Amino acid sequence: MKEGIHPDYQECKVTCACGNTFTTMSTQPEMRLDVCSACHPFFTGQQKNVTRGGRVEKFKNKYNLD
Repeated sequence: MKEGIHPDYQECKVTCACGNTFTTMSTQPEMRLDVCSACHPFFTGQQKNVTRGGRVEKFKNKYNLD
């Protein structure tokens, strides 16, 4: 690697909108996030899985076939 052209890799303090903070490594000293793993619905188990079905199911439901 060439000397002097790469940014400094330093410890970074990350702050989420929910109030969660943690440290990681980055080229920036501080980051602010809107969503983190502590408040995202996928990681907290609040995500709702919707089964939409395909075209055949939609057709059958529309014309009451079955």
